[in-house]
Amino acid sequence: MPHLSSVNVGTPRPAEWAGIGSTAMDKRPVSGPVAVRTRGLDGDQVGDTQHHGGVDQAVYAFAREDLDSWATVLGHEIRDGMFAENLTTVGIDVNEAEVGERWRLGGGDGVLLEVCSVRIPCNDFKNWMGLGGFDNRAWVKRFTQVGRPGPYLRVLVEGEVRAGDELTVEHRPGHGVTVSTMFRALTTEADLLPDLLRVDGLTAQARETAERYVAARA
Repeated sequence: MPHLSSVNVGTPRPAEWAGIGSTAMDKRPVSGPVAVRTRGLDGDQVGDTQHHGGVDQAVYAFAREDLDSWATVLGHEIRDGMFAENLTTVGIDVNEAEVGERWRLGGGDGVLLEVCSVRIPCNDFKNWMGLGGFDNRAWVKRFTQVGRPGPYLRVLVEGEVRAGDELTVEHRPGHGVTVSTMFRALTTEADLLPDLLRVDGLTAQARETAERYVAARA
């Protein structure tokens, strides 16, 4: 059964290597329940509010299986939360989730999340990996080439989550536009951008990018 390996939070801390001089990338697992609200998890904050956060980036998920894959490549164990994810998942391919897919956490009337966007790697991520003792040479390029970024999620129903909570897919739109598809469209394969327009509730920024691409080729 898909479930949460951990729930991870962090607050901004001074960091000379970060673009704005501080970062909240150091997310750590929390024991016990954590409240999930429209703009994110209690105890968690965004450092760079110009490029991150808001309702379309309220929660970030990354699969434990993908962390393990990177650990094999990098030659070092990677702890939950190291990639700045709020939810470390087990048993679900989060990158094959469709944009607009809805996840229920904890069962019943628990938290309901909607897959809505993707994480685009930046130099802060590269610097963070280097600080952690990992080989971060060409990190942004390497992470992008793998094409498994993990999704950002909207919060449709607030509540509480904790490590071990079951994750149930309650709705799958059926349009075939996955997290990986969206990521590739926005990074390395612009010819996929028109596919994003099939997604109801697409983020404004992604829709603008796709529409601009289509208009330029009309």
